[in-house]
Amino acid sequence: MEKNLAAKYDHRAVEEGKYSSWVEKGYFTAGDKSKDPFTIVIPPPNVTGILHIGHAWDNTLQDIISRYKRMQGYDMLYLPGMDHAGIATQAKVDARLKSEGISRYDIGREKFLERAWEWKEEYAATIRKQWAKLGNSLDYTRERFTMDEGLNRAVRQVFVTLYNEGLIYRGWRIINWDPEARTALSNIEVYYQDDPGKMYYFNYKVVETGDTFTVATTRPETMFGDVCVVVNPEDERFKHLIGKHAVNPANNEELVIIGDDYVDVEFGTGAMKCTPAHDPNDFAIAERHGLEKPICMNPDGTMNALAGVYEGMDRYECRDRLVERIESEGNLVKIEDITHNVAHSERTHCVIEPYLSQQWFVKMKPLADDVLKNQQDPDQKITFYPDRFEKVFTGWLENIEDWCISRQLWWGHRIPAWYNQETGETYVGMEDPKDGGNWVQDEDVLDTWFSSALWPFSTLGWPDATDDMARYYPTDTMVTGYDIIFFWVARMAFQARHFTKNRPFKDVLIHGLIRDAQGRKMSKSLGNGVDPMDVIDEYGVDALRFFLTTNSTPGQDMRYIPEKVEAAWNFINKIWNASRFVIMNLDEGMTVEDVDLSSLSVSDAWILSRLNQTVAHVTENMEKYEFALVGNELYSFVWDDFCSWYVEMSKSALNSDDPKARKAAQSTLLTCLDSILRLLQPFMPFVTEEIYLTIPHRQESINLETWPQVIENLPESDLESMERVLSAIQKIREVKNVNDLKPSAWIHVMLRDLSGNIIPADPKLAAIIAKMAKAEWRDDLEGDLAVETIRLGSLNIPSSELADPAEEIRKLNAEKERLEKEIARSTGILSNPGFLNKAPAAKIELEKKKLDEYQKQYQTVTERLNKLS
Repeated sequence: MEKNLAAKYDHRAVEEGKYSSWVEKGYFTAGDKSKDPFTIVIPPPNVTGILHIGHAWDNTLQDIISRYKRMQGYDMLYLPGMDHAGIATQAKVDARLKSEGISRYDIGREKFLERAWEWKEEYAATIRKQWAKLGNSLDYTRERFTMDEGLNRAVRQVFVTLYNEGLIYRGWRIINWDPEARTALSNIEVYYQDDPGKMYYFNYKVVETGDTFTVATTRPETMFGDVCVVVNPEDERFKHLIGKHAVNPANNEELVIIGDDYVDVEFGTGAMKCTPAHDPNDFAIAERHGLEKPICMNPDGTMNALAGVYEGMDRYECRDRLVERIESEGNLVKIEDITHNVAHSERTHCVIEPYLSQQWFVKMKPLADDVLKNQQDPDQKITFYPDRFEKVFTGWLENIEDWCISRQLWWGHRIPAWYNQETGETYVGMEDPKDGGNWVQDEDVLDTWFSSALWPFSTLGWPDATDDMARYYPTDTMVTGYDIIFFWVARMAFQARHFTKNRPFKDVLIHGLIRDAQGRKMSKSLGNGVDPMDVIDEYGVDALRFFLTTNSTPGQDMRYIPEKVEAAWNFINKIWNASRFVIMNLDEGMTVEDVDLSSLSVSDAWILSRLNQTVAHVTENMEKYEFALVGNELYSFVWDDFCSWYVEMSKSALNSDDPKARKAAQSTLLTCLDSILRLLQPFMPFVTEEIYLTIPHRQESINLETWPQVIENLPESDLESMERVLSAIQKIREVKNVNDLKPSAWIHVMLRDLSGNIIPADPKLAAIIAKMAKAEWRDDLEGDLAVETIRLGSLNIPSSELADPAEEIRKLNAEKERLEKEIARSTGILSNPGFLNKAPAAKIELEKKKLDEYQKQYQTVTERLNKLS
């Protein structure tokens, strides 16, 4: 042993300085070719600022898997990296320039990019510090950035290849336009919410007849871009008007009235204005009828010259002024208040403007179909945990739309396309045009997700045939939230399939969102966000990690509850104090080689058997990413079995004159504590390291340790008998307290199994009851015997030894009521077809066993109550 533990657990002292030492010593550097590889590539945080609590959850799940696999003997690559986040980072740099009294247009593109790279370096350093504070076991020798030289080349390679294959094209389409960021957005960068709005009804006058009809719209400002009025050719009300003209009340221009089946006779007024440049359905009508597509707005959401006197006015101000004018001219019929589903930008949250623009697109259907085909192949499919998210994934791919990949930004991968100013020719290539012509490069950059979609293989050196690519690809596990299955998981899937002819990763572990204690999504407006660094300062990173990873099942949202983080801190404190007890009771100079498990007591054999159970169950659930179950198993074993029971039971042997009993207890304590630390190391790397180095140990760091294995050749231990005895001890203590008996007062007890059979007193187990409960276990008690239910049976105590027989009746009635509720609950579960069809067989069997126990205990209680009444 190198040192003693401090009297009190202090997370700051425990965590200080360890991480940098681990990294410097290369504990997390991959490359041991004598081992099988295992790969996790970190979902790259963007360089817009600090990591939030969701990142901490994401990172900790990845790190737990990485540490676990490293301990299992894998050559573990946990690869770090960051994302340039085009729109978000440019907005941050723009804001910084604005604070200096300038804009990007004042300094130009080249100088702006210099400032953006400065921002990147500044915040990349912050993110690395936060990774360190979280304890992420990353291989920093392989850190990547989506705009580094290698990834930039990979992005260009993919663009050029897809273009040459006809899978990338440039065309005019109605796209989602963000007027605040002044860029196009893909469909999945848009969210919809119900907003209050108005439906405006206007009179249109037929030029040829002087008749009027009504047209309704929610967006009067787009009327300056109208090219026609559309009616259904089968509509008796309007078909006689087809070919005639109507006056647009916005600008008094004549609009042709056309017929098209798109118009629903039953919807609205039956007559529809058509604005091809600002509505996707209107665009399709214009394409069918060969109509013009005039744009009536500027990219910043203000009106252009088509709006006449409203030119330069914000779209919403124009709306109000225009409606006032139309009303003054007598053409406003009515205004209705409505609630409608409105598209908003994920980035800026402003209302999206459907906008006709020339953009670059990826033709998605062939790429998506290839992924869907391979999802049918067990050796090539991506496996989702939980599996229900595969339907979300495949459903989106089956209904895929072409992906708009161009963004009107300066920060990002500039599109490798050039236009000849003299000939109009377009050139797309890996290198700049070299023929000396008058070439101008496309001003736009690629959607950030275009480069992020290449992350699993571009970070390993693709398109080069690198050693890392050959060894670590495809990656093994991707950990991410369900909110970016479309944004990222699906895009990685089709890019990997197309360019590597393989899946990007074998498993995807899906987690949910972190919400506040009330279940609300965290947001700046609610002021309910949580900075993980603040939590670490207060409770330590080990407490935060354990809370984040053991309080939610895969795919489910989790509520951030400070009391639960504090509970995790208390758990660590319990381990700390138990460790101090073990250390104080080990002989000076004891080593791991001195462990001797040949002369175990019944309690030694029991705790080691429970340890074996725990190791087996934890390993099984680690493989299934069921970390909440792992946490429950570890908490139960450490807190209840080891700390609450075995530590207390071991004191007799530790204080005895029998050297074999003492050595067995010391060996058992050390074996259990060593395994506990190794089981907890993926969750709590700092405190486990601190304790590990104070007990006899094999390695210079717990980071180099192996995963615990089941201990072979243990003496047989009757776990059920010990469980019954421990439950009896708890019940005896409770009965003494209720009946105002001193803890030291001796009483007699008799144990029965669930069938009511008397269990013969076992001398070794009886000694434990005598020591810990001051009770004599007999198997020959007669007379009036009080009944108490315990695990796996019941307990009899002579009524004459209890102070208040009436209290026994009260307690039995309370127990009867509890058992009735448990029986009803268990019966309900076992009669639920959903549970029976979906739950694992082991879980169903466990519930049946519980029900059987409840029913037998209920029978014992009711029989005793009948006897007393």
